[in-house]
Amino acid sequence: MRQPPFAALSTALASLGTVLGLFTVQLRADGYEQYVESMANASVVMWITACLTVVTWIRYRETNSN
Repeated sequence: MRQPPFAALSTALASLGTVLGLFTVQLRADGYEQYVESMANASVVMWITACLTVVTWIRYRETNSN
C-alpha cells in the first residue's frame, strides 16, 4: 500500500499560506484595507491545515508501523 502524499500536501499548504500572508502585507501597503482581513484569515487557515496534515501524517505512521 502506497503512503498518501502527506509531505507534498503539507508543503504546498504551508507555501500557499506564506504567499497569502505576503500578499496580505502587500495589500496593506498599497491601501487595500478592505481585503486585508480576509486574506489574513485565508493565510491562517492554510497554515492550520498544513499543521493538521502533519499531525495526520504522524498518526498514520504510528498506525501503520506495526
